[in-house]
Amino acid sequence: MDMTKARIENSLTVLLVSNLEQSRTYYEKALGCEVNDYWAIRDDFGLGFKLIQAAAIEDVRPNKGTWNTYAYVRTHQELDLLYEELKSNGAIIVSEPLVTEHDWGTWKEFSVKDLDGYVIGIGSGNKTD
Repeated sequence: MDMTKARIENSLTVLLVSNLEQSRTYYEKALGCEVNDYWAIRDDFGLGFKLIQAAAIEDVRPNKGTWNTYAYVRTHQELDLLYEELKSNGAIIVSEPLVTEHDWGTWKEFSVKDLDGYVIGIGSGNKTD
């Protein structure tokens, strides 16, 4: 039997936040997202979040020691442009751009976080010929 799979077009990370209005403003101003009642998205769902007001502060639980979301860009140059944009917009920088060498090429990444401590990693790989 031939089973054709449906294609998933995009996804959203669901984040419980301590102050919905402050989070919406941060995602719009600092991270460059289009924000409405349903989502905070950037680049046609290249980066997407569903922000939900937490019932209690204890419900806001960023991952410990790692990212909550990881996004990819095509080139190191685009990553540098995005880093400069986010930094100039007032995004909270967790880690500056860092290049690591691998047998297949180089990886470059940086991280930002939101007002509740959710960390967004952003990376780009360049293959060595």
